Amino acid sequence: MEFSTNVKHARKSKGYTLEELSEKSGVSRSMLSQIERGDKNPTINIASQIAEALDETISSLLGEEEKRSISIIRSHERLVYKDGKTKFERHLLSPPANDVEFILNKLPSLKETGIFPPHKKGVEEYIYVAKGKLQIQLGEEPQIYTLEEGDSLYFEADVNHRFVNLSEEECNYFLIINSAKRMYR
Repeated sequence: MEFSTNVKHARKSKGYTLEELSEKSGVSRSMLSQIERGDKNPTINIASQIAEALDETISSLLGEEEKRSISIIRSHERLVYKDGKTKFERHLLSPPANDVEFILNKLPSLKETGIFPPHKKGVEEYIYVAKGKLQIQLGEEPQIYTLEEGDSLYFEADVNHRFVNLSEEECNYFLIINSAKRMYR
């Protein structure tokens, strides 16, 4: 699994021990060890915590690709992250090595993503709901926004955020994460 190998490589290249990464990410040392060995497939939330702690994107940890002036990502070649617990699917529609990630998220009926940790200051997220009804919760004492098919929302992503499918059908929403202006903590 590329994710496990890439996490281990990123951790070592930053000079972090498993204990240091555990402290930075809030993920237990034993869980990190199991992920790096490929014994455990983390939930999307844990993967996000690890990515933030390593100052990486989930997409870059899923697969390596050089930046190119033109990239075609065939549907059968795209990086897909499936959360075994929630059945949430994250389809990367852009090359993983870019500051801008274009993602199709598929959230099953009446399910939620769980809470994503804040991104670095300067990271922006844009959401467009293609199918279903999506509730977005932003911040510790969440501000709640409900989007229906065709609606969109922009937010500065340096806050906790959570997505909930309020519909009886799968909710499909496009997400753009712009990390180009992120500031390092």
